[in-house]
Amino acid sequence: MLHKACLNTLPMVQTFDHNDFFSRRCIWVNGPVIVGAGPSGLAVAAGLKEQGVPFIILERANCIASLWKNRTYDRLKLHLPKQFCQLPNFPFPEDFPEYLNKYQFISYLESYAKNFGINPQFNETVQSAKYDETFGLWRVKTIRTSSSFCPCEIEYICRWLVVATGENAEKVVPEFEGLEEFGGHVMHTCDYKSGEAYRAKSVLVVGCGNSGMEVSLDLCNYKASPSMVVRSSVHVLPREVFGKSTFEVAASLMKRMPLWMVDKILVILACLLLGNVEKYGLKRPSTGPLQLKNTEGKTPVLDVGALQKIRSGKIKVVPGIKRFSQGRVELVNGNILEIDSVILATGYRSNVPSWLKENEFFSKDGIPRNPFPNGWKGNAGLYAVGFTRKGLSGASLDAISVSHDIAKSWKEETKQKKKTMAARHRRCISHF
Repeated sequence: MLHKACLNTLPMVQTFDHNDFFSRRCIWVNGPVIVGAGPSGLAVAAGLKEQGVPFIILERANCIASLWKNRTYDRLKLHLPKQFCQLPNFPFPEDFPEYLNKYQFISYLESYAKNFGINPQFNETVQSAKYDETFGLWRVKTIRTSSSFCPCEIEYICRWLVVATGENAEKVVPEFEGLEEFGGHVMHTCDYKSGEAYRAKSVLVVGCGNSGMEVSLDLCNYKASPSMVVRSSVHVLPREVFGKSTFEVAASLMKRMPLWMVDKILVILACLLLGNVEKYGLKRPSTGPLQLKNTEGKTPVLDVGALQKIRSGKIKVVPGIKRFSQGRVELVNGNILEIDSVILATGYRSNVPSWLKENEFFSKDGIPRNPFPNGWKGNAGLYAVGFTRKGLSGASLDAISVSHDIAKSWKEETKQKKKTMAARHRRCISHF
């Protein structure tokens, strides 16, 4: 990568704060800055590597794929077959199972980074990123931390900025009345590993998405007694339909039918294969599962065994929470549960609005305003990967588009710079 001290290369902006400018290191990046070293950031970096484009990846954690390594439970498996989860130009090993566990996927990502020679800047948190219209460049300010040095402020100057922090950068922790009085153990699923510590405990799992269902199932397997809060409607689909992945079936149908019709077929198949789940407190939304995912980002639950535990009564489905008190929770229906612990399966959100100083490309929720497949490119060299609401396959498609687009621009600008330098060189020679 080509770095230059911007003190030597950039003239002073009219609005420069001198103290701000000289208080941090300033680095010119001859290529894009990629924010985030998860699957999305790695996929973009690999595409750029193959086309000879220099870049920098900034990652706030101390490793790649920190969400997978540090914020997932032990029993986690990919819900989709591996062919829908691999990153561009690097297939999974043939001996990997159809549904990878988290350790296999992490191993794959580490091999991916090694194969393409991707080395992110770890422990570097982006504080802000702003486009400087005077020079047509992005200014990305970060804080770099390490165990051996004091925090260091750095500013990167670049032509292209790739936002690859994804939809799940920050945990969502709702406020509940009386939770501070509860007195028991409370954690978000990002900190949950297994049910080992909850044997013989009564646990309230708040949330009924894939995480809530799987954590409840895991707690059952460790002889805990989970009660799962289902506040609103939820689509529960079988993971497989007649031996094929439900996702694969849906993707195949989408090639021939409109989305609303595919949604109807999926709901009918779910009713046939899973039966009437509404009598267990799992009311289906009126909007179809694919339409709901596209419009609101709500992923349907792919059942991997929790439904059987709900039918048997080992997982109790309960309505919304009214308030907590010492060692108990009151539900909206007036029932009171004595509980030992609370696990918040309340999901994640984008953190883009907290650092990207831009209000056209991204919405206030930190998601590109234009839906897939048109949400990967903004103005002034701004790009986004990992916000498609279509999982790893959507991120891979966007990563290919982004890396090709940046490579095209980078090569054109590099060619033009060489022509300019050659012209200057000829003029210099003509003076002698």
